[in-house]
Amino acid sequence: MQASLYLDTKTLAWPSRGHTSTHHIFRPTPTVRLRPLPPVSAVATSPPPLTRQKAHSLPPEKVELFKSLEGWASQTILPFLKPVDECWQPSAFLPDPSLPKEEFLDRVRALRDRTDGLPDEYFVVLVGDMITEEALPTYQSMINGLDGVRDETGASSSPWAKWTRAWTAEENRHGDLLKTYLYLSGRVDMFKIEKTIQNLIGAGMEPGTENNPYLGFVYTSFQERATFISHGNTARLAKDRGDPVLARICGTIASDERRHEFAYSKIVEKLLEVDPTGAMVAIADMMRKKITMPAHLMYDGEDPKLFEHFAAVAQRLGVYTAQDYADILEFLIGRWRLEKVEGMTGEGKRAQDFVCGLAPRIRRLEERADKRARKMEPHGVKFSWIYNKEVVL
Repeated sequence: MQASLYLDTKTLAWPSRGHTSTHHIFRPTPTVRLRPLPPVSAVATSPPPLTRQKAHSLPPEKVELFKSLEGWASQTILPFLKPVDECWQPSAFLPDPSLPKEEFLDRVRALRDRTDGLPDEYFVVLVGDMITEEALPTYQSMINGLDGVRDETGASSSPWAKWTRAWTAEENRHGDLLKTYLYLSGRVDMFKIEKTIQNLIGAGMEPGTENNPYLGFVYTSFQERATFISHGNTARLAKDRGDPVLARICGTIASDERRHEFAYSKIVEKLLEVDPTGAMVAIADMMRKKITMPAHLMYDGEDPKLFEHFAAVAQRLGVYTAQDYADILEFLIGRWRLEKVEGMTGEGKRAQDFVCGLAPRIRRLEERADKRARKMEPHGVKFSWIYNKEVVL
């Protein structure tokens, strides 16, 4: 989910200033470095708490609507999942540890040789993608908190619960694979990355979905589309820079995200059919709030604007941009045929007008923001994830 998905419509892009690649020497004999442990504190250091929180906005009759759709979900949504025996697994993309020692080390050397051609800013984006994927427990909790579709027992036979558990299991492979690949590359500081992951899972997220499955499924439809785009772009960049294995990894993850996007979009499509006003109002509600990226509370213990800086790098590299945000909105408007939805109340029609006119407004705002950004001096930011190397924003 979520990738990688990193900026709202206020993020600015800066011109590239080039890159000097640093090559890393592979040492087959591991060296153990012990880090001094910081003093234990009773209060975790994290970004300030969020104040915009609202819960359980779904009326009881709407909960019953989702119960009535269980048969449809079994027939339409569950087939988007793949049987485990047909799924790829992370080990298929990584050096095989069962190989003889020297052959295994040769495979790791080859991996490191390939990643030498990738610039530091690429690793900032790839690490951010991986951290976003690693916060999966938060996303499962969010979806499982939606009224009417939650897993009531932890092993419920409800199709909604089956979907959430199996979706989580499929998504879990993404972070596992990217994290292991990055670890083997030697290009990133895993200790700082692991701190960021722990901070992010501990901080949670506040997407504004209010335990409301209407809002929740609009959010996931948008997010899965965004992660599909982001991972697809990281695949393209890896291929261009000479790492076809990493390109295949990112492309495979993107394929999963697209399949999940289809499922979530189908749910919203069905809601527009059975409750056009409720679904349209939910879409407008999420667009007014703006789609908050799932890793917006990431923190490495050092940079309080880490997410903002990460988003700026993603924007500059073209991995995920403000233009993509508007493109996704336009794409979903077309997929859901929002301009042609009928049978709504006045509230629904007003929501329809707002959503269908939003993308051009976003593009105009971004054009003005981009012009302002180009007049400002580029500046560098150090990222702990890449050993405090500086990346130009």
